[in-house]
Amino acid sequence: MRISEVIRRKGAAVVTIEPDATVAELLAQLDEHHIGALVVSEDGGRTVAGIVTERDVVRELHHRGPAVLTVRVAEVMTVEVQTCLPEDHLEDLARRMTDLRIRHLPVVVEGELKAIVSIGDIVKNRIDELQAERDHLVDYVRR
Repeated sequence: MRISEVIRRKGAAVVTIEPDATVAELLAQLDEHHIGALVVSEDGGRTVAGIVTERDVVRELHHRGPAVLTVRVAEVMTVEVQTCLPEDHLEDLARRMTDLRIRHLPVVVEGELKAIVSIGDIVKNRIDELQAERDHLVDYVRR
């Protein structure tokens, strides 16, 4: 299965934040949307300037203490962002995300942000596939 199928099921909405926003503003958005990462975009979500996760904030909290809340997102974000394409296969991305220890991949086509997928999206899809196979086999055996 391809990432495009996951996006079709879950939707392509992406919450972004500007690099000049503060970490406090970032945390408010993460809480409001019940998500673990935001794509950093200078142009309102068309392009990717970086990505910032809960994990990034925790690391900075350890180093800077509570003052991290006033720091700009640009200072804590990951600049070298791993991305994927809609035609990428789920199995390949699951392996890549596991190997790189990342949980979020923006979907980018020709430099433009289209969606974001998380390791949770990939796991959910796999569980759904396994359940469908199980249901099919149970139905087959009962016939």
